[in-house]
Amino acid sequence: MNATATTLLRQVALLVFTPHCFDNYFIDFNYLDGPCFSATLSKCLGLGIILGSLLVKIPQILKLLKSKSGEGINILSVTLDLTAITIYMSYSFVKQFPFSSWGDTAFLAIQTVIVAVLVLVYQNAVLKSLLYLSTYLSVCYVMMSGITPLNVLWTLQTCNIPIVVTGKLIQAWTNFKNGHTGQLSAITMFMLFFGSAARIFTSIQETGDTVVILTYTAGTLANALLVSQMLFYWNVEVVKKKSE
Repeated sequence: MNATATTLLRQVALLVFTPHCFDNYFIDFNYLDGPCFSATLSKCLGLGIILGSLLVKIPQILKLLKSKSGEGINILSVTLDLTAITIYMSYSFVKQFPFSSWGDTAFLAIQTVIVAVLVLVYQNAVLKSLLYLSTYLSVCYVMMSGITPLNVLWTLQTCNIPIVVTGKLIQAWTNFKNGHTGQLSAITMFMLFFGSAARIFTSIQETGDTVVILTYTAGTLANALLVSQMLFYWNVEVVKKKSE
């Protein structure tokens, strides 16, 4: 293998391996390094979550488009979810965390804002949906362009735990009040649950940031509540579809 091919292989491999672990595995042939195993597993999980995030809310978007209804989806809950995602995305981007530790939030943000816009459109609030989208894009610019100081972003990040939990609890309450989960997508909810659970490990491994770790832990518990509701109300949805 020539030098160019070797360099290319190393650059591709470094998407998964740290330089130290690459040398450990492919030069020293040391496959029993525990820290390297953990670091590599974290990178693989992170990249897997990012790839999954490309599709995680597509089932929800398709369900909205097919039904032309946002029934059962609480716009405040969606907005709080989008707020938490955007705060973490901005904080991680400005702090220059590895992309594998936060890249999924970028794709989640895009899909979540689409969900919010569709819900508003199907509530016959087209002007509100346009205002919502333009406001969100402006907020993203302010938070990620360097205008917002890092200490402010850190403070916002510490607020993410109550934001995440409140947003999920509002949706859970809406489900309980309605007696069904409406247009919520089961596939999306399960993917969000497993993704946030995996993020606890990758955050411990790649960022070591206590606030981030606690945020994902709280998010996983809150997602577990919504998943349990999806399972509990599953037969309700089946009966409802049959009656329709």
